[in-house]
Amino acid sequence: MAVDVVMPQMGESIFEGTITKWLKKPGDKVERDEPLFEISTDKVDAEIPSPSAGVLKEIKIAEGQTVPIQTIVAVIDGAGSAAASAPAPAAPPAKAAPAPAPVPTPAAAKPVAPSSPVSAPAAAASSSSTERIHSSPLVRRLAKEHNVDLSAIEGTGAGGRITKEDIESVIAGQSAPAAAQAPASAGAARPSVPPPAPAPIAAPGAPAVHGSQFVAALQVGVPRERIYFGNYEVLPLSNMRQKIAEHMVASKHVSAHVYSVDEIDMTKVAAIRAKSKEEFEKRYETKLTFMPFFVKAAVAGLRAYPTLNASLDGTSMVLHKEINVGIAVALDWGLLVPVIRNADEKNLLGIQRNLNDLAERARSKKLKPEEVQEGTFSITNPGVFGGLFGLPVISQPNVGILGLGAIEKRPVVINDCPDIRSMCYVTLSYDHRVVDGAVAHQFLHKVKETLENWSEPLV
Repeated sequence: MAVDVVMPQMGESIFEGTITKWLKKPGDKVERDEPLFEISTDKVDAEIPSPSAGVLKEIKIAEGQTVPIQTIVAVIDGAGSAAASAPAPAAPPAKAAPAPAPVPTPAAAKPVAPSSPVSAPAAAASSSSTERIHSSPLVRRLAKEHNVDLSAIEGTGAGGRITKEDIESVIAGQSAPAAAQAPASAGAARPSVPPPAPAPIAAPGAPAVHGSQFVAALQVGVPRERIYFGNYEVLPLSNMRQKIAEHMVASKHVSAHVYSVDEIDMTKVAAIRAKSKEEFEKRYETKLTFMPFFVKAAVAGLRAYPTLNASLDGTSMVLHKEINVGIAVALDWGLLVPVIRNADEKNLLGIQRNLNDLAERARSKKLKPEEVQEGTFSITNPGVFGGLFGLPVISQPNVGILGLGAIEKRPVVINDCPDIRSMCYVTLSYDHRVVDGAVAHQFLHKVKETLENWSEPLV
């Protein structure tokens, strides 16, 4: 019996996913719950298990394709015997790289030409119905940049959701009339010349294509993983890398970034950790790192200065009652920020266990979308890689992020006498629209005071 494999919904606000890697090929046997393919969404990367045991009969959606949830991406032969003896032939190019999702026709999608005046009632209707329109932040940003009324677009995604392809088709429709108005004389003066055929692709190890040559090479079916030409090697950005780029640029565009730096004497904490880490690991079967100390200190700072545990909604500041601390986790393929929920309610042992669990599942692609959402403050640790300190970008919609430098022994002056102490630089990136410099430095001082005078038990 054939079993359809569908694109799962990885959270209430997620309506599409990108297949980044197939872990099986047509003809392979699969067991129920065995990882079948990897997907990437706006929130998280994950491995998707097989819904049934059998033989993978057909792959309908190729790697790199983005499709709505509930789309059939593959078929498994539950019986498996026939498929096992005669594996399905490789999908033809048109099958392996299907056309993009259907875009709305001009009747369904009514672009608003930049030159056309938009009536005040229409604009009011658009603003009043914004909350009822199902779309991603990227779609809304593109609509704002290109003056597109989302209420006039009929979405092709799940539940009428307006997809990226929908908005791009409308934008393309806006630019077409402008291109048609180009003077005919200009065309006569510069006759169109067909684009040159892409240069031959060199063997692996040679340098690669760049710019328009890269795009041309993709159009003639060169594998997307790697292209070599001239003195360059070009690797297309992964879906996660594209999302990181999008979010970071948006954050720099939205928040008024300001940075403050302080130095903390970690000698007392370092001594406590060195004395307790072996017994801690034996008793609780988890390593004791410096990070839970910083989380607890940040919680103390957020309690004292709740302005940093906030977000901005238009002209209103939202003060969050929960303290949910996002911890940046570096992966081989990108960066995720899983969230320790209600960090103010956990002791140091609870935070350490939560940290280890989230980091391990982030690296094995087992995180759930809700585990990277609703953070109210963030911490990143470039010091673990030897960095003296960093100036991180704020993770939206937070208004602050704490950056930790390396803990190193340095000579300092204590009571007019030189001494060797374990010192650490910390930085605070904050949104000056909400947080002033005085509050930022008071917060850092509270973090510093908590760590330098640590008195809390480990459990």
